[in-house]
Amino acid sequence: MAASERTALGPLVGAIDQGTSSSRFLVFNAKTAELLSHHQVEIQQKFPREGWVEQDPKEILNSVYECVERTCEKMKQLNINIANIRAIGVTNQRETTVVWDKTTGEPLYNAIVWLDLRTQSTVERLLKRIPGKNKTFSKFKTGLPLSTYFSAVKLRWLLDNVEEIRKAVEEKRAMFGTIDSWLIWSLTGGKNGGIHCTDVTNFFSNDVNVFLFLFAKQKSGALTGVPISGCLGDQSAALVGQMCFRDGQAKNTYGTGCFLLCNTGQKSVFSEHGLITTIAYKMGRDKPVFYALEGSVAIAGAVVRWLRDNLGIARTSQEVEKLAADVGTSYGCYFVPAFSGLYAPYWEPSARGIICGLTQFTNKKHIAFAALEAVCFQTREILDAMNKDCGIPLSQLQVDGGMTNNKILMQLQSDILCIPVVKPSMPETTALGAAMAAGAAEGVGVWSLNPGDLTAVTCERFEPQINPEESEYRYARWKKAVMKSMGWETSDSPSNGKSKINAGQVLLISWLA
Repeated sequence: MAASERTALGPLVGAIDQGTSSSRFLVFNAKTAELLSHHQVEIQQKFPREGWVEQDPKEILNSVYECVERTCEKMKQLNINIANIRAIGVTNQRETTVVWDKTTGEPLYNAIVWLDLRTQSTVERLLKRIPGKNKTFSKFKTGLPLSTYFSAVKLRWLLDNVEEIRKAVEEKRAMFGTIDSWLIWSLTGGKNGGIHCTDVTNFFSNDVNVFLFLFAKQKSGALTGVPISGCLGDQSAALVGQMCFRDGQAKNTYGTGCFLLCNTGQKSVFSEHGLITTIAYKMGRDKPVFYALEGSVAIAGAVVRWLRDNLGIARTSQEVEKLAADVGTSYGCYFVPAFSGLYAPYWEPSARGIICGLTQFTNKKHIAFAALEAVCFQTREILDAMNKDCGIPLSQLQVDGGMTNNKILMQLQSDILCIPVVKPSMPETTALGAAMAAGAAEGVGVWSLNPGDLTAVTCERFEPQINPEESEYRYARWKKAVMKSMGWETSDSPSNGKSKINAGQVLLISWLA
């Protein structure tokens, strides 16, 4: 692109994409949806006890500041005027919970990540108060089952277990929110008048009256004064970025976890097959609410990270793909990565990860293949549930997220689903969705969401290459493995949070080395 073209790009929109593994800031051309510049910073996850997952809210905030500054520096090097950035959208890892002191601006505890299992005892205690211990008791009010996944039970745990938070609540100093709330409050002034808000896609409710529309000015950094005019939870942002605006359109995002959302239009559909009902988006104060059915899988990309960081069988994610490609089969080995229990369609917190079907022939390459296959089998489970609830099977699956760069995974997914898998050439659809929402906001108006104005996207297509009988056989074996993963843990298990390693783990690790 020539320098004159760069300076005449027209209105630009930025997007803060704060995920479980990293923070990013990306800048898009509002007219063409072209990604112009971006920067990414990885985020550390802490595991203080078995089943606990935490992050440092200050590290998250500082990573966002760094991403914004570095992206702006890159844009200046490209001769792109940052003054053309008209708005900023925010998208975030959902359910991760933060409580902070509004007088000091400091977090009162680490952020409890959505994957965290410490609230299992809280869930069990609440279930005892519900007739028949029905996990779906709250479904018709919130759209959600009672689960460790959601932020409401995390807040309950913090109030019950952290004295500093209890005291701050009594003294009316405490603020609570998901990551979007923490970032927006901090970016718009923090303790000096920061705006405390969320949006409908991040809240434990289907009551749209809780939504606070955003038009807050960023008060520090390179983009001081640029309005934060859009906010969407990451999966809703990906639905928008994939342009799934019609009833029945769906997408599957492969990140730390895996999330399949299907737009159900202006009606909330309640699942009979283990999915959750959520708000897809609401694009303005006077705009209608759109709903979605969602299938949530806890562990997708995280299983590759586990193979790399915990077992050490590969140095990079790309190496895991190569290991799997070298063998092209799991050789009868099945991996159920239930590290945080099982989410949809089971909602079973007692499940734990298992690798079964091992023989003396099995090696790390087969386990790498089984790990990728596990992501695809989990997607098959939630897609089957989605097809049953919607009544009309999907003819193809639109995909996005970091794992979609893995071609072995995408081909496996098509084979296991027996339908084509379609990947956009520009995979940053989550950030794109946040940018679209911000650019289309009232008072900004630089991004049109009219169907005729949306830019056509080029895609890569993966077609099934195995016969349906083989796919069904492998899927049935997977389901058998899933059943064996259940019932391993309860909140009162003697070893819960105490045992460091057992003999079986020692044997597995030494065998893999």
